Amino acid sequence: MHLKRLLIRYHPPAIILEYVKSGKTRSKTIDLLDLGSHTNIEAIADEISAQETLVAGARRSQVLELLLKLKERVCRADSHHFYLFKVTKAHILPLTNVAMNKSGTRFITGSYDRTCKVWSRVCFETLSLSLARHTHTHT
Repeated sequence: MHLKRLLIRYHPPAIILEYVKSGKTRSKTIDLLDLGSHTNIEAIADEISAQETLVAGARRSQVLELLLKLKERVCRADSHHFYLFKVTKAHILPLTNVAMNKSGTRFITGSYDRTCKVWSRVCFETLSLSLARHTHTHT
C-alpha cells in the first residue's frame, strides 16, 4: 500500500488520501469539520501523521502545507457575504429535490405539487420540458 497523492476538499473541509492497495486505487477522506482561524495546524498534522501510516515521516510537510492552504481558504470564505440573486415561482408547493446535469448547464426540480421542471442555469428560466400528472411526490 502506497500513497499516490494528497487532495484538498474545501467544502466541507477535508484532506483526501489517494492510495494504491492490491493494484487498485482507493481513497480515504479525513474530515476537518472544526477547522477555523484558531485551529492549531501543527497539532492536526501531528495527529494525522500518527494515525495514518500513509502520511508518516516525509509526507508530514505536504500535509502541513495542505492544511495551511485549507485553513486560509476556510477563513477567507467566512468573510464572504451572500445575497439573494433571484426568486423564481414555478412550483405551487415546496421543492423536494434539485439535481444538476454533469456540465452544469441545466438542472431539474421536483416538488410536492407532483411536477418536475427542467431549468437553464444560465438564464434561470424553465425549458420547454416539464413533467406533470404523476401520482406520487418526486423524491
